Amino acid sequence: MTRYVIQRIVGMLAVMFTVVTIVFVIVRVAPGDPAAVMLGPDATPADIAALRERLGLDQPLVVQYVYFLGQLLRGDLGQSIFLNMPVLSALGERAEPTFFLTVFSILIASVIALPVGILSAYRRGSLFDQLATTLAMLAASIPSFWLGLILIQVFAVRLGWLPVSGYGGPDASFLTRLSHLVLPALALGIVSSALIIRFTRASMLDVLNDDYVRTARSKGMGEFRVVMKHAFKNALIPVLTVIGLTAALLISGAVVTETVFGLPGVGNLVVSAVLRRDYPVIQGALLVIAALYVLINFAIDMLYLLIDPRVRY
Repeated sequence: MTRYVIQRIVGMLAVMFTVVTIVFVIVRVAPGDPAAVMLGPDATPADIAALRERLGLDQPLVVQYVYFLGQLLRGDLGQSIFLNMPVLSALGERAEPTFFLTVFSILIASVIALPVGILSAYRRGSLFDQLATTLAMLAASIPSFWLGLILIQVFAVRLGWLPVSGYGGPDASFLTRLSHLVLPALALGIVSSALIIRFTRASMLDVLNDDYVRTARSKGMGEFRVVMKHAFKNALIPVLTVIGLTAALLISGAVVTETVFGLPGVGNLVVSAVLRRDYPVIQGALLVIAALYVLINFAIDMLYLLIDPRVRY
């Protein structure tokens, strides 16, 4: 197990080094002078030269790369041009809405998808199975922002049960902020549940007819225990994989949904940075999201060992 963990950590570091290099190269080889693009058409040559010096863009590419790696090792993602604050602080201030939105979306998706996928596989070919498969395909084809607008129209505008947008004031309680996350979490959770339903169903179908399941039934074990303890436990690895990937995708893919609901999260910050051409923020957000991807995959790999100790690298 120790060797497995060490190999995964080495793999994580290799992936992050590759991502860091790609992000560095993309920003430097983009058309135009980054300093001129950030300052806009009204900038004077002196302003552009000062910003290039401040960002280290006047140095040779190798020197820039070494300095960039040194910054990252110190936990420094640079300084936002428009916010006039460290990028890490800007991301930290916006992390709470994105974090809770991702967690609640995954919970909603799992609560919907796991029972439906298990029951659909258990009753393969039945009316419930056909209906669940059809609804899963329909949910997968619905854009989350469109579903979000429909939910706003029904539950916020017509019924007035939930707020339309925002995240509450600075002094808002957690329950108040939670109420602002219900609709966006539902929009993302319903759409995300489609893929989990399909993977859960397919994984359960692979194990329901295996010998150990028939043996458990022949011993007189209850059907619920057979399905949940023997079948679902052995079908859980691919399901965990897709749940982990869905969580990673939600962290990076909630940009449009956060914009629709006016949530001051990381996605909204990235949109503003793109419109303002605030390259340090864009660069820092890419690196943080990539790191979260890697960490989530590492956590899923560690869960494999708990579920099935036979897993090897």
